[in-house]
Amino acid sequence: MKNSIKKTSVLAAVVGLSLGMTSVVMAHEKGDILVRAGVVTVVPSGDSGTVSGLPDGVNDARVDVENDSQLSLTGVYMLQDRIGLELLAATPFTHNIVGKGDLAGVNVGETSHLPPTLSLQYYFGGKNSRFQPYVGLGVNYTMFFSEEVDGNLIETLNTLPTIAGLGGVKSVDMELDDSFGLAAQAGIDVQVKDNWYLNAAVWYINIDTTATLKTDLGTTHEVDVDVDPWVFNVAVAYKF
Repeated sequence: MKNSIKKTSVLAAVVGLSLGMTSVVMAHEKGDILVRAGVVTVVPSGDSGTVSGLPDGVNDARVDVENDSQLSLTGVYMLQDRIGLELLAATPFTHNIVGKGDLAGVNVGETSHLPPTLSLQYYFGGKNSRFQPYVGLGVNYTMFFSEEVDGNLIETLNTLPTIAGLGGVKSVDMELDDSFGLAAQAGIDVQVKDNWYLNAAVWYINIDTTATLKTDLGTTHEVDVDVDPWVFNVAVAYKF
């Protein structure tokens, strides 16, 4: 009788422990809200067209956009079990714009931007798994602002007239068009304790813009730029 009671007690303890664990390890479910904070890096992968308005014989004046990292804040609302709606936000990015081809070695300038991205996600993890991988598809709207032209570009326009066909330039204004495009992503949440998670995610975002440069001499130069960045995010997440 005592052995039977002991076995029953042990079995109850094991079942209780098991239930306790499954109550902690749960998949993301309808109504859950996740907030992720971390560091995000934008790595442009595209290329540009050639700069317009340059003299005959200058056929390969292009530009490139360099990387930048900022703080990220991402929110997810689970519309249904396994299906979430995510908004990616970050502090403003600032990218250096440098010359390529005939403009190689020239610092063109810099621009800041905000790229909010809204994605519909699908989560694959099992109901009692600490690992919740997901994929998503969404839209991105990138707003460019605070464009600045580097003095190196103005110096180039004045000292290399064979490239620019200009001289006596004192100032150049630059403006980048905003962009609207698709975004695809993949990521994973890993539960570390209770409602705390570690997150890693990557996006590929279609960002296309046209940069317009206007000199004080009245000339205008345009270049189409396919930024098309890979975006990498590492974050800590909390689920409400």
